[in-house]
Amino acid sequence: MNEKGIATPLVLGIPLGLLMGVGLFTFGYARGYSYMTDDPGACNNCHVMHEQYDGWLKSSHRKVAVCNDCHTPRGFVPKYFTKALNGFNHSLAFTTGRFPDRIQITGRNERVSEESCMKCHEELTEGIQASRAHNEKVHCTTCHQSVGHAH
Repeated sequence: MNEKGIATPLVLGIPLGLLMGVGLFTFGYARGYSYMTDDPGACNNCHVMHEQYDGWLKSSHRKVAVCNDCHTPRGFVPKYFTKALNGFNHSLAFTTGRFPDRIQITGRNERVSEESCMKCHEELTEGIQASRAHNEKVHCTTCHQSVGHAH
C-alpha cells in the first residue's frame, strides 16, 4: 500500500489494463493483424492508400512484387520494425487527424524503396550508378515516377 492506503498494483493495473484494452480494440477494429501479412490488400485498409493500391493493380510490378517487397527492408527484424514504425506513425496521424489527403513518403521509407529498386534491378542499375560521380545520387523515381503505382 502507498501513503494514501491504495494498493500499488491497483494503481498501476487500472491504467495498464485500460491501455491494453484500448490497444487490443484498436488493433482489432483497424484490422491490425492484417499488417503482419504480405497481403497488399492490408495496405488498402486506409482510404489514403486506395490510389496507390489501384495503381499497383495496374502496374507491371503486380506480377512480381507486393508492397512489402518494395516498402520494407530485407530481413525479419528490419521488416517488422519498419512495419511497426510505419503503423505507429499512421495510427498517430489518423487518430490526431494530422495526415495529408495525398499520401507522402518519408525520407526513411524513400531510402528503403530505393534500396529495393537497386537490389531487384542490380544488373541494370550498376551501369547507371557507375556513370555518376560518387557524390551524385539519382533516385529511380526521378525517371520512373509511377513504376510501382501506375497512374
